[in-house]
Amino acid sequence: MNLNLNNKNALVCGSTQGIGKATAMALAAEGVNVTLVARNREKLKAVLEKLPEHRNHNYIVADFSNPRELQEQVIKFIEKNHGFHIVINNTGGPRSGPILTAALEEFDNAFIQHLKCNQVLAQATIPFMKEVGFGRIINIISTSVKEPIPGLGVSNTIRGAVGNWSKTLSIEVGAFGITVNNVLPGFTETERLNEIIKIKATQEDRSIEEMAEIMKNYTPAKRFAKPEETANVITFLASETASYVNGINVPVDGGRTKSL
Repeated sequence: MNLNLNNKNALVCGSTQGIGKATAMALAAEGVNVTLVARNREKLKAVLEKLPEHRNHNYIVADFSNPRELQEQVIKFIEKNHGFHIVINNTGGPRSGPILTAALEEFDNAFIQHLKCNQVLAQATIPFMKEVGFGRIINIISTSVKEPIPGLGVSNTIRGAVGNWSKTLSIEVGAFGITVNNVLPGFTETERLNEIIKIKATQEDRSIEEMAEIMKNYTPAKRFAKPEETANVITFLASETASYVNGINVPVDGGRTKSL
């Protein structure tokens, strides 16, 4: 299948590790010019060096706790370099814990990093997408959009808000050749999952290895996903081939989510 991504420009957030990094690699392999976004310059440089050298790759150092600064940096980049056909919204999840004990500041911080940053990036990049008649905004969220995950109170709340933001935006921009979709990873081999396993192991007085096996058994596939497996789905949604897929949630969870 020809994805027709050659020489498209993509902005990939949270791209120094996990699913974000795997997505940057997958897009670059399809001929996309990738601009990485994260807050650690050294990690960004390390990932940049692994991308194909014959492409026009770059990076932006930005902290997702400051949406206005993020927006300004992206706009400045666009003015000096190029617009983006593809935007991958992705940032680290909120702290684990029950919703009842969560501090108000946790909701504020998560709303800023996950929803406000998505909003300012959309405002900065959609004008170019409208101009060229092609755009893909893909939000890496969580299966909690469909089914809340115990012990992730703040995350469940904010992910749901992002899901509804995404659906609303997809309706507004669909006529311009722009699609907006959500990818919902299940248990994926990332630092975030390692953190969750450690917390659950402590709570249930189990070893980390035992807890990992229990969690694998939650999934019909009986294993955790590789970041590359989720990145492949994201790459398809970013392509011209997926031009009539808009406003949906795509679980990549090995069948773990029980709802349709």
